[in-house]
Amino acid sequence: MAEPAHADPVELLGYSDPSGRPEATGVEKLVLKRGNLFLVANRLGDLAPFGARDLGLFLTDTRHLSGWKLTVEGGPPLCLSTQVSTDYVAQVDFTVTSLHQGDLLGADPVNYVHLRRDQLIDDAFVDRFVLTNFLDRPIDYWIELSWAADFADVFEIRGARRPRRGTYLRPEVLGADRVRLRYQGTDRRSYVTEIGVAGAAAAADGHDRPVKIARLDGEGARVAFHLEPGEDTEVTFTAAAEVGEPRPHPSIPYRERARASREDYARWAEGCTRFRSSHDVFDLAMEQAVADLKALKVFHFGQPVISAGIPWYTCPFGRDALITGFQALLATPDVARHALQFLARLQGTRDDPSRDEEPGKIPHEIRFGEMAGAGEVPHTPYYGSVDATPLFLVLLSEYHLWTGDRKTVQELMPAAEAALGWLDRSADLDGDGLVEYARRAPRGLRNQGWKDSSDGVPFATGKPAEPPIALVEVQGYAADARRRMAQLYRYLGRHEEASALAAAARRLAARIEERYWMPERHTYAIALDRDKRQVDAVTSNPGHLLFSRAVHDLRAREVIESLLSPEMWSGWGIRTLGRGQRAYNPLSYHNGTIWPHDNSLAAMGMSYYGHTRAAVRVFDGLWAAAQHFRHLRMPELFCGLDRTGGNFPVHYPVACSPQAWASGALFLLLRAALGIFPDAPRHTLHIASPRLPAWLDELTLEGVRLGSARADLRFTRSGDGTFVAVSGVEGGPLHVRIDLRR
Repeated sequence: MAEPAHADPVELLGYSDPSGRPEATGVEKLVLKRGNLFLVANRLGDLAPFGARDLGLFLTDTRHLSGWKLTVEGGPPLCLSTQVSTDYVAQVDFTVTSLHQGDLLGADPVNYVHLRRDQLIDDAFVDRFVLTNFLDRPIDYWIELSWAADFADVFEIRGARRPRRGTYLRPEVLGADRVRLRYQGTDRRSYVTEIGVAGAAAAADGHDRPVKIARLDGEGARVAFHLEPGEDTEVTFTAAAEVGEPRPHPSIPYRERARASREDYARWAEGCTRFRSSHDVFDLAMEQAVADLKALKVFHFGQPVISAGIPWYTCPFGRDALITGFQALLATPDVARHALQFLARLQGTRDDPSRDEEPGKIPHEIRFGEMAGAGEVPHTPYYGSVDATPLFLVLLSEYHLWTGDRKTVQELMPAAEAALGWLDRSADLDGDGLVEYARRAPRGLRNQGWKDSSDGVPFATGKPAEPPIALVEVQGYAADARRRMAQLYRYLGRHEEASALAAAARRLAARIEERYWMPERHTYAIALDRDKRQVDAVTSNPGHLLFSRAVHDLRAREVIESLLSPEMWSGWGIRTLGRGQRAYNPLSYHNGTIWPHDNSLAAMGMSYYGHTRAAVRVFDGLWAAAQHFRHLRMPELFCGLDRTGGNFPVHYPVACSPQAWASGALFLLLRAALGIFPDAPRHTLHIASPRLPAWLDELTLEGVRLGSARADLRFTRSGDGTFVAVSGVEGGPLHVRIDLRR
C-alpha cells in the first residue's frame, strides 16, 4: 500500500489520498464490518457531511450510501456516549432536552427523551432507534433520516479523475416502507441500495402501536411517534447493498441479528488462542485483535481471505494477507491457510505487462468495483509486488511448522514450485543474482516493496532511487524462501532439490553481505538502484533481514543497535527512516513514521537471533502507544515524533484502522518476547529465552495449537527471569523444550 503526494494519475495504485479535509483526519469514527459489507460513520453514527471522503456504507469497492443523517424534532440531539463492541455492534446514546423545545425555564426536566441508536451489519446494514419518554405526560415526536447514494468507486473517492460516469436511475418507492436507489455502471453492472423501514411501539395496554411513516422518498424518511409516559418505541432502517439484480432480504428482528453476531464472534474467539494475563487492559487489546482478524475477512470466488484494512483497502492484498497470516499463527492458523489458498488461485499464469503479471507471481491487489470492471485500473488482479511471491513461500513453510498440515502443503506445492520458478526465471532482471523490480504497467506502482509510495526508497541525500531497484529486505525474503523450501523438500523426501535450494539460499545471503553492508553506518543499505549503487539511507528495512535470518550473528547485533539508536528509535517504536537524514519526515507515509507490522517483524528477527531483551523493548514501545488508540487497536501507522515526558503518540491522518497487519502485530510481538518456535512435524514446541515485559507478571496462552495438539502455556515473571509451565495438553502428542539460558 502506498500514498501519493498529489501525484501523477499513474501513481494511484494502492494509495491513501492524503487530503487535509477534516473528515479524513484522525477524528473518532465508528467502523462496522461483516463479510464484504462495511460502514465507516462519524461518532454519531451518521454519514455527514454527505459525500465525506472516508465515510460511507461500502460493498467491497463501491460506496452504496454516501449520506445517512439523523435529524430530530427541535434540532440535533445531544450525544451522551458512543460505543462499539468487539463483535462490531455500535451503540450511540442521545438525549432530547427542553432546549429543543425552547423551554429551558419550563417545568419539564432538562433531558426528557432518551434516544438509543443501535447499529450492526450482517447481510445488510441495520440502524435501529429506540425512543423512551421520561415525561409524566404523552408527547408526539418525530425523527428523520436523510440518505444518499453516490455509488462512487473507492479509487474515485480517493481522488482518481474519471473520464466518465455511469447513469443514476430515478429512485423507486416500493410500497409504503421501502425505497430502491440504483446506478448503472460503466462496467455494465447494476448497483443497488434498498432501504426498508419498520417499527412498533409497546403500549401500556400490551398492544403494539405501529409507528407512522409520515414521509418516504428517494432522499429520506420521516417517522412520527406518539409516546405515552414511560413508553418505549422503536423504528429500524435496513439498507441492503447489491451488485446485479436485487434479491429479497429476510425481515429479521434486530435482537436476533445482534444475538447471531455475538455468537458468531464468540465461536471465532473460542477457536483461537485465548490470552489471559495479570494485565486486564492487555487482555482486552488481545481480545480486540482476535475480533479484528475475523472482521477483516472477506469472501470472493467462494473463498475467505483477510483484507488489508478499512476503509481504503478492504480487499485482498498479497503482501498484507501473507504477513498477517504469519503474525496470527500464535492465535490461529486459519488466516494463513486462507491467504495461501486464495492467493494460489490468483497466481500469475502468463506474461501481461499491463498488469505486471508473470507466470508464478503472487498478486499484489485485486479489486471488484466499477473502475476495475470497466478497465480503468488494472486490479483484476494487479501483480506489482516484488515481495509477495517469496513471502508466499515463507508463510507456507511457517504454516507447516505450526500445523503439520501435510494435505494442505501438498495441495499448494504446485503454486509453491511456480513461485520458485518466478524467483529463478523472472525476478532477477539483470542476471546478477539479486531480485529487482521495475514496473511495466503504464498505471503501475513505481515502487513495489512494502514502502511503495513514490518517495519510499530514498538515498541519504533525499533523492529517490531509480528503478530497477533491488530492495534489501526482498533479498532476505528470497533467501529465507529458498532455505524454507529446502526444509519442506527434505520433509517430502526430495533431498537433491533440497540441497540445491539450500545452496542457492547461502549464495544469496553472501551477496547481501557483499553488496548491501555499509560499515560506516553499521547497517545495510535499503536497496541498490539501477546503477547498482547502494541506496544509503538508514532505514528499518534491515530489520526484515533479521526476520529472514539472512545475516551473520555479529552483523545482527549491529543491526539491532542501529534500529534502537536515538535516530531510529522514537520511544514508541522503530521509525521507518532515521532522524537527521534529508528525507526524514515523521509525518510522512514511509520516511519517518512508525508502522506496527514493521516493528513486529524486526522484533521477531531479534528473537530469532536470541535477543529477546531487545524484542521486549520494541514490544514495550508499541504497547505504550497502543493504549492511546481507540479500542486499544494499533493503526496502520502513526507519526514518528519523539516520545518525551507526558507526550502521546501522534495519529497519522488517513491511517486505516482496523488494519490487518497492525492487528496482527501484537501476536508477533508477544511471540518474539516469549521466544516461541514451532516444529509440528516433530510434535515439538521450542521456547527459547522467554521474557515478559516489566508490566506483565503472568500470562497464560490457553489452547495454543501445534499440529493436532492444543496446550496451555503459563509464563510467570520473577525479577529478571521468566518461567514456563505447560498444562492441559489435548488432541495429540506435544513435547515442549524450554531453554531459559539462551
